[in-house]
Amino acid sequence: MSLLVICGQLAVSGAAHAADEKKPKPVDEAVTTPTPFELQRLYTDRTWLWRDGAAYFGKTGRPLRAWTSGQDSASVAEGRWLATKDGKMCMDLAWRSKSYKGKQQRTCYSHRIKGGNIEQRKDPDGEWYSFKRTPEDRSDEYRKFEPGDTKAAQFEETRKLIDSKN
Repeated sequence: MSLLVICGQLAVSGAAHAADEKKPKPVDEAVTTPTPFELQRLYTDRTWLWRDGAAYFGKTGRPLRAWTSGQDSASVAEGRWLATKDGKMCMDLAWRSKSYKGKQQRTCYSHRIKGGNIEQRKDPDGEWYSFKRTPEDRSDEYRKFEPGDTKAAQFEETRKLIDSKN
């Protein structure tokens, strides 16, 4: 009798094991890189709003203007932006204020598409975070983008303040 019980248990566990093998294993979400065209569609002719400033990503020739107005300082930057084949949006900007004039520096953000959503991170080793989800989420960074050059007046005001002679 005990031999029958043992054989029965082995048969049941063998069948359960075989059934487990037939179940599809969870597949890691495919991760792809957005094309330069896809990145251009995200950034072109849009203003990225920051806590204390903004950046405008122009169209023809990809001009880029940015400004900040912190508690005791204001600065502006002008340069260009570009989208790369490896999913990066890079900003080549030279920042200046009343007290300094910086050299042109490149800052890049990597992008990836995972599960239909776009993630972003600051290069070279920033943490990945949600940039733009489908459907949109209130916490998406992309909600800080506005169509058009919505902060041109603030940029000009800050630029004039910085460039004025005291």
